[in-house]
Amino acid sequence: MIGGGAAPAAGQPRRPEIKILEAGVVGSLDYKIIEAGRADDLFAWLKDNKYSYVGDEASLNFYIQKKWLFTVMKIDTMQMKRNKDGTFAGEVTPTRFQFASDKLIYPLKITQISVKAKTEALFYVQAPFKVDLEGDLSYQRTWVPMLQAATGCTPGGIKGGGEQWLTAIREQIPGIAQRNQQLGFNFAAGQRPQPDKDGHIATTMEWARKLSADDIKVLRGQAPYSEKVPNVDEGFTEADCKRAVADNPARAKAIAKVIRARLEKAQKERPFGYLVREAPAEDLRQLAQLSGHLDAGFFITKFRKIFLRNEMNDDLVLIPARLGQNADESEYEELLPVSPP
Repeated sequence: MIGGGAAPAAGQPRRPEIKILEAGVVGSLDYKIIEAGRADDLFAWLKDNKYSYVGDEASLNFYIQKKWLFTVMKIDTMQMKRNKDGTFAGEVTPTRFQFASDKLIYPLKITQISVKAKTEALFYVQAPFKVDLEGDLSYQRTWVPMLQAATGCTPGGIKGGGEQWLTAIREQIPGIAQRNQQLGFNFAAGQRPQPDKDGHIATTMEWARKLSADDIKVLRGQAPYSEKVPNVDEGFTEADCKRAVADNPARAKAIAKVIRARLEKAQKERPFGYLVREAPAEDLRQLAQLSGHLDAGFFITKFRKIFLRNEMNDDLVLIPARLGQNADESEYEELLPVSPP
């Protein structure tokens, strides 16, 4: 551990303000958690200890001023297999960071370092609530117009509470449309949002749903991924039906009655239809990897934003999705007829 300590005597070099709070090995990665008091000290420490950092001191200072901690990693070759030619072979597995925070923040500022003109960010966020971005970055700028366009052209109505959301915010919709016009955002059903005059592109929400206990069972392999649609014609062949119509009208009516009853039962059980879907067997097998990370009762929100470099001067704060006093709990898991490709 290197600390600041007392002020150095005249002529003595200043001790760098670096503290190593924790160190260890995870898989094949050697990690250290660092607290830094000055950007120049941290910048020099990274260089001296052979960590690859392509940014500048200003980017480090942005987070030092916020009292953030830094986690640095490098591959520990002792955890890998050494080849005859002196190289090493091994697998670097994904790493999970877990810590408490008053706010849900994505460090966009430090990402700016590696961006020349623009970058596309795709977020998957699990939280007790549906999440959104602040102000003009909110996906409500595209979500609300898309819901409006889909109203009346979606068989059975919009699933997931979309129409209820439009009703709850009906007094705010004109303001959203007016702000979109001010920003230069013009949306067309079925198309990706186009850039405004400055090249900025609106955020889009692509999937959102509160996970159920049944979803977790699917991840664990305790429930089927796809449902089987009942065969309402079971027991009756096409030939049976044709013969009955020709030779026995009473039997034909009885067969039709049975089939109608089965249809009514299926429609009552699944008013929006059965969940029939396909996925590669290997993908389904790997779903089990998510079972320890996802929780029933939590929202998963997937949204996409293309950032120009000049939009990355600060970090992103993720907030509960809402407009005014109305919390947005609408779900979006099935593509609407007006959804962009």
